[in-house]
Amino acid sequence: MQHHIRPEGAPPTNGYSHAVAFGGPMVVVSGQVPVDGEGRPVGEGDAEAQVRQVYANLATALEAAGSGLRDVVKLTVFLTDLDDLPAFRRVRDEHQDPARPPACSLVRVAGLVRPEFRVEVEAWAVVNDGEAS
Repeated sequence: MQHHIRPEGAPPTNGYSHAVAFGGPMVVVSGQVPVDGEGRPVGEGDAEAQVRQVYANLATALEAAGSGLRDVVKLTVFLTDLDDLPAFRRVRDEHQDPARPPACSLVRVAGLVRPEFRVEVEAWAVVNDGEAS
């Protein structure tokens, strides 16, 4: 993977790459919401707890597909409240190398599928021959 965090002439970034070049097979992970393995909502009213659960779900899905969080090349983040962005960034930086951040889109939405959900994240990642990262 080649991370082009800030190509010459591009605007500054805050935790994402403007472009990530990669080759080989890839996996696309559907939007993950803050529910546990039993389908119970997690962290009602607590953005950081919700983001942690979303990242746990992303990791589980990626591992099942032969990939991992360090192999993510693109995130799409949906937040119902932009005040939750610092919580998202804290958790993201625990799970993904800030020196090699994925490309990222951030979308503020009026609501998600359940009113208590504050965050949803989908991901595109490289498959690394069955060895989870």
